[in-house]
Amino acid sequence: MNTAAQTISRREALQSTILWGTAAWLCGCALPKSEVGEDSVRSVWSPRISLAQWTFHRAIKSGALDPMNFAPFAMEQVGVRGVEYVNTFYRSMPSDGAWVNQLRQRAQGAGVESLLIMVDIEEMLGAPSAQARREAVDAHRRWLDVASALGCHSIRVNALGEGDAASQVALCADGMSLLCEHAAKQGLWVLIENHGGCSCDGAWVTDVVRTSGAKNLGTLPDFGNFKCTDGSERDRYAGVEAMLPFARALSAKSHDFAADGSELHTDYSRMLRLAQSANYSGWIGIEYEGKVLGEVDGARRTRDLLLRLGCRI
Repeated sequence: MNTAAQTISRREALQSTILWGTAAWLCGCALPKSEVGEDSVRSVWSPRISLAQWTFHRAIKSGALDPMNFAPFAMEQVGVRGVEYVNTFYRSMPSDGAWVNQLRQRAQGAGVESLLIMVDIEEMLGAPSAQARREAVDAHRRWLDVASALGCHSIRVNALGEGDAASQVALCADGMSLLCEHAAKQGLWVLIENHGGCSCDGAWVTDVVRTSGAKNLGTLPDFGNFKCTDGSERDRYAGVEAMLPFARALSAKSHDFAADGSELHTDYSRMLRLAQSANYSGWIGIEYEGKVLGEVDGARRTRDLLLRLGCRI
């Protein structure tokens, strides 16, 4: 099958998934549960490892890494075959879309699949006024077009608004629903990450998803990002567990490593058991944010830990 046919088939599959809804997708992708322990996870469950572009934000911002070369770089330096882009590295690019074709071609040439785009620094989808929410949706639509052209399955957005947590559920759900209407026409999902504001509470994120009623609205649980604006920190395991039933991507956030290769802040084995128990069958993305190791080294350490726990390239 040629590349164009593969892209069409993937989009047709995504559109069919959206039509039938999240429940049908979960039934179709169910995986057997196993007993607790690394050996059991390794023997029956083997999700693929991807790489988030934010891992190399320092190299990109310094000019050491051209964001247009991210996919080949990810393959050459870390050995992964799936990548997750960050929109802020491409916001200054022309609107004609020629650069998107180049980005796609470079990924395909490296044998790398473009999975999603993380969208930041756009208007608030949970803004207080209906007009502001519509404007936020319009601002995000550019990235739906880019994601579609790249062959991604999703864009990741932020559930941000104003007011108390309860009122923000309704406002964010409305903005998400409007955006999901446009995304569905392109066979795309919209994913909410725990990434600031009320989203530090995983249960709050799932409330937004349920309230929206959109069949193509899901989550991207991050192993970290559970610090709230008041300085408190929610339980990361409870937060990830709450979001996993709606997850279409998963971010393996890492900072520091022990001598045995384990991550010092997150029990990766426990996180992967939660994902397996929730029948998660998507990619698990490396997102290294530490400062002790270099970005390539940190990405490789995270990769090696995931491989040790049964994931695969």
